[in-house]
Amino acid sequence: MKYIIAILIFGIIIFVHEFGHFIAAKLCGIRVLKFAVGMGPKLIGKQIGETEYSLRILPIGGFCAMEGEETDAVSKKELGDYASSDSERSIASKPVWQRFLVFFAGPFMNLVLGFIVAVALTCTSSAVPTTQIKAFHTGSDGLISSESYESGLREGDIIKELNDMWILTPADISYQLNSHKNGTHSVVVERDGEEVKLDNVKFYDENNGSKADFYIKGLEKNPLNVLGYSFKNTVSTTRLIWVSLIDLVTGKYGFEEMSGPVGVVDAIGDAAASGETFKESAMSLMSLTIIISVNLGIMNLLPIPGLDGGRILFLIIEAIRRKPIKPEHEGIVNLIGLALVMLLIVAVTFNDILKLIR
Repeated sequence: MKYIIAILIFGIIIFVHEFGHFIAAKLCGIRVLKFAVGMGPKLIGKQIGETEYSLRILPIGGFCAMEGEETDAVSKKELGDYASSDSERSIASKPVWQRFLVFFAGPFMNLVLGFIVAVALTCTSSAVPTTQIKAFHTGSDGLISSESYESGLREGDIIKELNDMWILTPADISYQLNSHKNGTHSVVVERDGEEVKLDNVKFYDENNGSKADFYIKGLEKNPLNVLGYSFKNTVSTTRLIWVSLIDLVTGKYGFEEMSGPVGVVDAIGDAAASGETFKESAMSLMSLTIIISVNLGIMNLLPIPGLDGGRILFLIIEAIRRKPIKPEHEGIVNLIGLALVMLLIVAVTFNDILKLIR
């Protein structure tokens, strides 16, 4: 059951991404020939108007095939004469800004989905989280057992920066406490309306071995703070994905720590089954959905040939040169880029399967 839920969630995230391309293309007057969730052979399909809608066998992606678009997701044979059409309804005939809008809309919709799920998650929570210290951990004797208190933090402090990172949510605090190798931290807090900087702050509760040795204050929910915190949560998730990507490139994290479609589906399934109650499972699932949706949006904006970001890069070059790159040249570069991406997906998927076996 948990894997059915996982595939459903993954499918929704892909659908929202492709729907972004679809609706932008329609608004720009581009003929959309095929709209598919999944890759490979069709499971089901239906022609409605000028567009064929289909569900495909492999839940690892999707595509929105437009008139005049050279695409590797679907064969030219399926597209027929429309594959290289230059009619007024083809994407190739549209100005740069409209083509930019079409390719940007997919990743953007994933960010929007992340925000919507973040709103739902915040509404489900008992209170709206803040970065203000409510109280410190205490031992069985009732005395404060938190090293951060000994280092100078106080109740009511609002944590603004931690190790030079602007703090938006409690997740930012957790990330810094768990990823910072040094035993001490630099902290900037707002105290009585003024900023106070504390150096060499230690976070540790000797009673339970936790680095998070204090409690965060929660606010009573209202529409404004729910929307405000949800926006911060989405921005924070976006930033942490960028930071993690940089850590991966710089070698802080290894290849074995990456996850592909199999690993993502497994993680979603675990999240769906992790809570002791339905509410806890749902909140865990929503938290992971935010990360995956935002991650898909960010990764697709990277300037890698074959991805949306690669196509946007070609459009920027076209705008600077004031003439398009030859389609055959762009097609070759995109084909190579897509092949490398697929090779990476295969390698990561194999790694995911090995981890499942172990």
